[in-house]
Amino acid sequence: MSTSGEHGYPDTGQTRTHLPGGDPYGGAPRRTPRSSSRSLITVVGVVVLLIAAIAFANRDNSPAAKSPAKGPEHAAAAPTAASGETPVPTKQNGIPTNFPHTKQGAESAAANYAVALGSAEMFNKARRDSVLQTVMTPSRVTSSKAEMDQAYTTAFNQSLGLSADGAAPNGSTFVSRTSPIGTKVTESGGDTATVAVWCSGLLGLAGSKSTNPVTNSWFTITMKLQWAAGDWKIITHSQTEGPAPVPGDDKASSADDMSKTVEEYGGFTYAR
Repeated sequence: MSTSGEHGYPDTGQTRTHLPGGDPYGGAPRRTPRSSSRSLITVVGVVVLLIAAIAFANRDNSPAAKSPAKGPEHAAAAPTAASGETPVPTKQNGIPTNFPHTKQGAESAAANYAVALGSAEMFNKARRDSVLQTVMTPSRVTSSKAEMDQAYTTAFNQSLGLSADGAAPNGSTFVSRTSPIGTKVTESGGDTATVAVWCSGLLGLAGSKSTNPVTNSWFTITMKLQWAAGDWKIITHSQTEGPAPVPGDDKASSADDMSKTVEEYGGFTYAR
């Protein structure tokens, strides 16, 4: 898993065109049609248009009109909605567990595991091992710990302004938070599923003396999951950049506001 990411519109005017020669009607008064037949035609035309508009609206509100088009070329994103079940009844090491053995359960597991893998816990060796012990399939725990130890080094922590054990300096708040935007199952085969999780992330130090302010990034984490020991667990996972929207014109908050917000607002448990 990659551990870091990179984090208006011009005004449009309208130009009025002034025709040469002044009044296009040459200063003469405009003639108003007086024919009663023309007036009758106009009224009939308006009535016909109104009837056509009502028929069109009724057609669009019919069940057939609301049905989505069939075929892969018209496939739409599955909406994130409650399944009617309780997909995350328990937690282990603060991470939701015991997901249903369904595609929705796999999506919910992937979303929650993305949050855990992108958390500040990953920058401390003991807490990182606890996260991996919870989210990885048993056969991959040991090798995953070794891989992550090579990524989350003391030098990497120091480059972010942290101590060797991932602690922020006095007067600063370390922010590392991942928020899933959506999930997509790309492969499913009974006891295995591959799920892509589109995420937005925050990373940096909030503090008056910070040289690494909190920045935002967009990325996609793809996980191959396996049904093991009665739960969905990760076999492998990878991360790619984006898709990223065009940055807005939001004014950056102060370091104090960012620290206070992160401390006061908790994260979510994600379920489908």
